[in-house]
Amino acid sequence: MTSPAPGPAPESHAALLREIGPLPLSGQAWPDWVRILTWVLLAVLGVQVFTTAIRAPAHAYDTALAALVALCFVVLLVVSWHMQTSITTIDERGMRQTWFTRREVAWEDVREARYVPMVFSKRLVVFTHRGRPVILQGGTRELRAAFVKIAQLYRRR
Repeated sequence: MTSPAPGPAPESHAALLREIGPLPLSGQAWPDWVRILTWVLLAVLGVQVFTTAIRAPAHAYDTALAALVALCFVVLLVVSWHMQTSITTIDERGMRQTWFTRREVAWEDVREARYVPMVFSKRLVVFTHRGRPVILQGGTRELRAAFVKIAQLYRRR
């Protein structure tokens, strides 16, 4: 069995942290426009469900279907709330993001990192020595710039 590939030289890692800027670097995990769009879509969906429920006769709906629709709406509400409050932080110890559960990776656990600039979310996919990827979102310009620098240093060697 081969040992995991060593990380970058300590000097390179220290230079990265200096280049990122004063630490800790924290910011919203999701861009403002995505968070606003999420709430607008949720409101439109809620109004649509409510007006449909009011217009139809009471006997027109199956109770199980109505409960399923209500459950789906609550799940979307919880996801929207977490998108609104999620914070990504980079510091000397590693990177973390608040979410349903806390996403966290220490610098010494990072094997590889890739920056993935999707339309709604700019992501840093961090592959750990344990093999489990950790996905972090960057909703601010500073976080996105840091993600690019981290991915450059931790790209597959």
